Amino acid sequence: MLLTQPPRGFELTEFENRTARLQKLMHERKLDAVLLTTEPNVRYITGFFTQFWHSPTRPWFCLVPAEGKPIAVIPGIGAAGMAATWIDDIRTWQSPCPEDDGISLLTQAIKELPSKFGRVGMTLGPESHLRMPANNFARLSKEISPLEMVDCVQMVHYLRSVKSEAEIAKIHYACQLASDAYEALPGKCSVGNTEREICQKLRMDMLARGADNSPFLVGGSNEGGYDDIIMGPKDKATKAGDVMIIDTGTVYDGYFCDFDRNYAFGHIKDDTKRAHEVVWEATEAGFKAARAGATTTDLYNAMWSVMEAGGALGNDVGRLGHGLGIELTEWPSNTDSDMTVLEPGMVMTLEPGMLFAPGRMLVHEENIVIREDGAELLTKRAPKEMWMIS
Repeated sequence: MLLTQPPRGFELTEFENRTARLQKLMHERKLDAVLLTTEPNVRYITGFFTQFWHSPTRPWFCLVPAEGKPIAVIPGIGAAGMAATWIDDIRTWQSPCPEDDGISLLTQAIKELPSKFGRVGMTLGPESHLRMPANNFARLSKEISPLEMVDCVQMVHYLRSVKSEAEIAKIHYACQLASDAYEALPGKCSVGNTEREICQKLRMDMLARGADNSPFLVGGSNEGGYDDIIMGPKDKATKAGDVMIIDTGTVYDGYFCDFDRNYAFGHIKDDTKRAHEVVWEATEAGFKAARAGATTTDLYNAMWSVMEAGGALGNDVGRLGHGLGIELTEWPSNTDSDMTVLEPGMVMTLEPGMLFAPGRMLVHEENIVIREDGAELLTKRAPKEMWMIS
């Protein structure tokens, strides 16, 4: 039974709590302000939710002081939209303006803030990008001197990794929509359909069920297992004996699900069937290991030990799952060295994948949330036996 559709947007207290948590972390790390420049981070703090970020022409800035409400320094085209959020200090310029695209205005806003530590945080490290011209960043760094621009990416990653119940509800809903569409797919397809046709059927079904978008939907097939999981779907007709993976990041109200399902066409080889059972059991092991106080490396070890015992020849993905939320993949990663401690409210993927024969691999994935007493599935658990398309 499908979950009740969560309300769109968030209450004011959601943004107040996020900002308060960020400011507490800023104080601990001796930061006078944090400058946010990417869509997920700006949206997370302000609630400014627009498709206009797809245009690379204009930079956007959100300045979070050590105390008080955030300040938006944005192109004038976004003023009305930002005014509809909880932000009331909105400073704009006429953009595009290549000779000074908001840098003077942003410099002034930063210099107006009290300076206790002489440090401004910005996400400059792993799994981040500037989303502004590099020469503008260099100019800003120079013009706010003697204030120092320092990396705070780990702090922001951590902040966003622990979700509120309202965030979890949106992810859960996206997971359920996609789960139901995956389950219905065999009845809509047949051997001979192309990968692209099959993925289009899935996408249309998810949209009809209430998803907002499926910006990530990949698929690939081959006989008895696949050798590639990110380059399709292609105009390749499926044939009896093929196995196809479909992996989707489907969105509801700005929050992603991210999980795959595997389909056999006509019949399934014995070694493929066994490999599917292994990755399914590896997911079970990861789920049992997922609890508050455990680490992402504990999840990795639990899953990899099952696959290794099941004859895995290797893993080309590089990790066995990751964080999930406002972006398709978020920090942290389930690797043999990550060691991030899991906390209640973290939403994670469990993604065991293995090469089980030369040129043949299988990947399985579920989405979970960490709770005080263990983990909770957000996806509908895939059956242990692979779905069949005839």
